[in-house]
Amino acid sequence: MTITELEQAVTQLSEKELIRFREWFDEYYAEAWDKQIEEDAKSGRLDDLLAEVDEEYNAGLSKPL
Repeated sequence: MTITELEQAVTQLSEKELIRFREWFDEYYAEAWDKQIEEDAKSGRLDDLLAEVDEEYNAGLSKPL
């Protein structure tokens, strides 16, 4: 299925179906994002960024939320 076909299919959904699809897609995308972050962390791609965050935190440059 192509993006164009998916777009066309989505436009044919009822409001209730669209809400259900959006909820499903939000969950699907969140899981994919979490998996990517995990892979990046395991591979070391986030090491420099995390070191920078630690430096800023230790320098007192962070604020409580």
